[in-house]
Amino acid sequence: MESGTLLSGRQRALIRESWQRVSGSPVQHGLVLFSRLFDLDPDLLPLFQYNCKQFGSPQECLSSPEFLDHIRKVMLVIDAAVSHLENLSCLEEYLCNLGKKHQAVGVKVESFSTVGESLLYMLEKCLGTAFSPDVREAWSKLYGAVVKAMRRGWETLPEGD
Repeated sequence: MESGTLLSGRQRALIRESWQRVSGSPVQHGLVLFSRLFDLDPDLLPLFQYNCKQFGSPQECLSSPEFLDHIRKVMLVIDAAVSHLENLSCLEEYLCNLGKKHQAVGVKVESFSTVGESLLYMLEKCLGTAFSPDVREAWSKLYGAVVKAMRRGWETLPEGD
């Protein structure tokens, strides 16, 4: 996860600048991201259960306090990646373990492309005309690096297996 070769200085600046405009309202923007995710793939809704409660609709899920906590955590992970753009490798172990956790609850690796599409959608909605093709490319590269590290969680088996 070599961020030095992954992102140019200009791309890092574009990511930081755009994230600064979004990060002040993490739950509000996270709701845009997850609303889009459920629009694109409603089959993901059953993955979000708290205390064995199944949500009847995306709206019910999106308004639950437990899910709002999940949104905060997702936005914190994005914030950590933005904060460590020069040294993403320091997040490698954390992201790999996060991948393992997602695998354990039934998330499929393929779903991360839909999450990425939802992230770009959220950024576009929140940034408006500031969401240029260059900003899109920079975020796509960053998200790709994060997912690559998380995918390693799928590829590593616990000791003894």
